[in-house]
Amino acid sequence: MYNDEQENYYQRMLANSISSKNPSEEAKKRARRKSPLFFEDLKEKLLSNYEGKKLTDIENSKVISTDFGETLEITTKEKIDFKIDDNDFRNQMNHNLKLLPKIGIKTEQNLKDRGYDTIESLKGHDKYGNVASNFLNKIEDMSFHETMDLLDSNRYSKRCRDNLLKCISMTDCENFKFMDIETKGLSNVPVILIGVAEIKGSNIITSQYFLRDYPEESVVLEAYLSHLDEDSVHVTFNGKSFDLPFINNRCIYNRINANLDLPHLDLMHFAKNLWADKLPNFKLQTIEQEFFGIERDDDVPGQYIPGYYDTYLSENNIGPIVPIIEHNRQDIVSLAAFLEKMYEDVN
Repeated sequence: MYNDEQENYYQRMLANSISSKNPSEEAKKRARRKSPLFFEDLKEKLLSNYEGKKLTDIENSKVISTDFGETLEITTKEKIDFKIDDNDFRNQMNHNLKLLPKIGIKTEQNLKDRGYDTIESLKGHDKYGNVASNFLNKIEDMSFHETMDLLDSNRYSKRCRDNLLKCISMTDCENFKFMDIETKGLSNVPVILIGVAEIKGSNIITSQYFLRDYPEESVVLEAYLSHLDEDSVHVTFNGKSFDLPFINNRCIYNRINANLDLPHLDLMHFAKNLWADKLPNFKLQTIEQEFFGIERDDDVPGQYIPGYYDTYLSENNIGPIVPIIEHNRQDIVSLAAFLEKMYEDVN
């Protein structure tokens, strides 16, 4: 039903459009910030402001040595109140009869109508008893990785997409690797920056690895891989389609043996499922603005990053890459806020 709240939302959206008869000052400002001329002017301003500065002049940066060479690391730490409350997910799985082979939506409803509300109760069923017993024995020792695979591969997973978010209560928050990359283009070009954020107690710590020049790409990749272990969980925004395949291809190019076959939460897919009626689009920065009130200043969109990086190299001036590093840092910190809100919404 169309109501006053929806009317206010659409009026606000119209006012924030530059094509409106009476666009708001915010819409005008946003339009200016989308023009190529704005980003050319910003680049010139950055070149002037950072003339003579070194990479190690960037706050919280240092050159690190690894077994594979040296690269620039930028590390920041800030307080975060990140909580994933226990939701007794194993018990929730027990109530999802569709996890068993050959049980679909109609069959599940028929069984529940006959009093079989849990997989446990099916142990006494003539047809499904053995399958139910074997499944319950299996999930007792099932790792988080295996649980996610089970949920993701289930033929009804799209109807039960929320379960993939609900199940994160089964792993430690410190296993989440909130990750984002910046590249020289869309394919077959170097990664110029990898950022990873991790929850450590009441802090979120971001580690970013910057490509000072092209020969360092293998070091940047290895520095990121050093954060991963068998319990890690990738958390990205469109990372299943872009970031992880891109990293994998660059690892192959650099002859690096990387195990990226880890649980992966791509928050873009969950955003589309959870917030389809609440957002004008599913861009990361739109979610920041609509749900968290975050408005970025002098942010450099991805389409301008290759040109900014080229200017950094040709001018030997760090100015153009400073906002790129901040853009990447904000992306990975935002992912933690997104995941926490999504988890709260589905529970």
